[in-house]
Amino acid sequence: MIGFVGTACIIGAYAYLTYKDEPNPLILHGTNLTGAALLTVSLLVHTNWPSLVLEGFWAAIAIWGLAKALKGRRRRT
Repeated sequence: MIGFVGTACIIGAYAYLTYKDEPNPLILHGTNLTGAALLTVSLLVHTNWPSLVLEGFWAAIAIWGLAKALKGRRRRT
């Protein structure tokens, strides 16, 4: 079940990115990171190495995006 919630997060983030003209990067990358974390938990129980590696990269990119968004937010204040 946790894997399905993670999948919903990632698909939801992609839909959000497509729907919004100017998506909030904290929402986008935060949702992607949450989805990747939940899918990683599921993949640790039901091991699928290629998917686990994919989620590792997905999480790393989401963390990078969050850090970039937070850094940009600090500059504006």
